Amino acid sequence: MFKKIFLAIALILPMTAMAQKFGVVDVDSIFTAMPEYTQMQTQLEQTSNQYQEEFNRLQEEVTRLITEYQAMAEDANTPQSIKERRIQEIQERDQRIQQFRNTAQQDIARQQEQLAAPIQQRLTDAIKSVGLEGGYTFILPNEPSLLLYIGTDVTNVTSAVRAKLGL
Repeated sequence: MFKKIFLAIALILPMTAMAQKFGVVDVDSIFTAMPEYTQMQTQLEQTSNQYQEEFNRLQEEVTRLITEYQAMAEDANTPQSIKERRIQEIQERDQRIQQFRNTAQQDIARQQEQLAAPIQQRLTDAIKSVGLEGGYTFILPNEPSLLLYIGTDVTNVTSAVRAKLGL
């Protein structure tokens, strides 16, 4: 009895494996070709420029404080406590600049995730639609680091996904 079941499974399994269709898609090229991607890049660039302008303003302020300190430090009549206070002020401003830079980087990364999410979802939906319409079992990203071997039964569905997105 077990031998018959095992024999039946052994015969059916290769047939079902042969019936499967596999596809690959170049996700990166499609993602960067989408008009929403260009809009996202523009928004991120604007935000980055705003942060850069503010960073430059803060940096100029610290440079001004350093210049003032250097002029004051050369004056022998300036008390040591005032010099120390100015050094402390410069260090505090420098720390705030570093904190500002970190916050800006985190904000830009968060904004990129928020802007990319709907674009990625639209791309994923198009890939799923092409997969369902074409009867594919799997559609994998066409990245050499992910796929070590691609047989002859694999179809590149990049053009079908591009067509689905109207690209």
